Amino acid sequence: MNKDKKVIVVGAGVAGLASAVRLQKEGYQVEIYEKESLPGGKMHTIEKDGFRFDLGPTIVMMPELYREVFEFAGKDPDDYIPMKRLDPMYRSYFNQGSEHIDISSDLVQLMKTFETIDPKDAAGFLKYLASIYERYSVARDYFIQRPFRHKKDFYNPFMITQALKLKTFDSATSSIAKFVNDEKIRQMLSFQTLYIGVSPNNGPSLYTIIPMIELLYGIWYIDGGMHKMAEGMASVFEELGGKIHYDAPVEQVLIEDGTARGIQVAGQEQTSDYVVVNADFPYAMKHLIQDKTAKGKYTDEKIDSMKYSCSCFILYLGMDRKYDELEQVHTFVFSENLDQNLDQVFSGEFIEDPSIYVVAASKVDPTVAPEGKEGLFVLVPVSDLETAQYDWHDEATLNYYRKKALDSLSNLPGMSNVENEIISESVITPLDFQEKFNAYNGACFGLQPTLLQSNHFRPQAKAEACEALYFTGSSTHPGAGVPIVLMSGKIAAEELMLDDRS
Repeated sequence: MNKDKKVIVVGAGVAGLASAVRLQKEGYQVEIYEKESLPGGKMHTIEKDGFRFDLGPTIVMMPELYREVFEFAGKDPDDYIPMKRLDPMYRSYFNQGSEHIDISSDLVQLMKTFETIDPKDAAGFLKYLASIYERYSVARDYFIQRPFRHKKDFYNPFMITQALKLKTFDSATSSIAKFVNDEKIRQMLSFQTLYIGVSPNNGPSLYTIIPMIELLYGIWYIDGGMHKMAEGMASVFEELGGKIHYDAPVEQVLIEDGTARGIQVAGQEQTSDYVVVNADFPYAMKHLIQDKTAKGKYTDEKIDSMKYSCSCFILYLGMDRKYDELEQVHTFVFSENLDQNLDQVFSGEFIEDPSIYVVAASKVDPTVAPEGKEGLFVLVPVSDLETAQYDWHDEATLNYYRKKALDSLSNLPGMSNVENEIISESVITPLDFQEKFNAYNGACFGLQPTLLQSNHFRPQAKAEACEALYFTGSSTHPGAGVPIVLMSGKIAAEELMLDDRS
């Protein structure tokens, strides 16, 4: 293995940075080309009027995977991403804000909460935890952490046996219903599949590992906000000798005789021995890979026919005061009719009563808002651009969802006058995810993790029809969510080094 070889990484998103740090540490000469002026991709930041918000990801799960990148580089993670554990993890509101349940990662406290609701469901919850933990262990050991470069990597007796243990053919909603009767508890345990872009009503039941991971391992907050993770990885990469070119949108990947030879940026060719593409896989295949043979099976028609995750409408609100009644950093406000809410997200209809997710980071971090003020991140899951039967270019669409979000907020205790207390406001729509971050169809979680778009069916790190070309990010295996995307970056780096050795 010649460690002096040059690697170009397209995009300084989470997975691109994770790949770049590992390869630079292993002795490769790595350069990143990033279209924005900051690292992180959708792990971006918005600063306005003294308020600072994380643009996209907000919840730290599986902190050991965040720390692993820094430890691999020989650095102390606490120097870059000091974290604090949040407990309760979040508050869930029901019945237009008139009822709430606090969810703790302290199992003793959580059992008391569930016993108060229904002792039978408390027992059922423990059975759910035991069941999903077994499946999570199989997924972690045999699927999430490994690539599926060849069909035989999956289609062999051992792997088929492991796959059957995952019991993926049920939906998240129906799987949880086998253990828990109370609708509120069921909703809290299933709803979060939306945050990898799939409905709990038809997404594989395996994705109920998301609340399980939260409940068993807790959720955390990075001091200064989630963007500190991107800043930290970029700093480590540069400390190791890597170079990041900002404001440098890549125009295409150069391919010659079936092998990636570099990139074109600003009309200039930059050559390399290997190329790692961290741009969203569907976008990259349609726009950056212009050699038809190198596309392999991922033709433009194939890309168009694939299923995409939902998207998000997000308000970033600077408020003129603190909201003491909003006690937690993370708050979920559930629709009165969650099934209808979910159906409308994935059918493209206007959402009549959306569920919302609220982050008030200023509860634990005084650096993100002026003294005496509160910053509110308010997210509404909405349809991707291809599915939506409404137009985000139309101001009426934006105003419709803004009003829905603020109406939902105003039902919460102490927040009846919330619209009149806004002193700063920014907004992100699916159009912004498409135009600013090249998220295909504005689907901010990439390809939907359906059964036929997961594991060996999902785009892999190693390009199928081109040498020296690798992909990483939420639309590739193993999928979306920051910890999983960090794993994607690790897999891409290891696949590249495997080929280099051989």
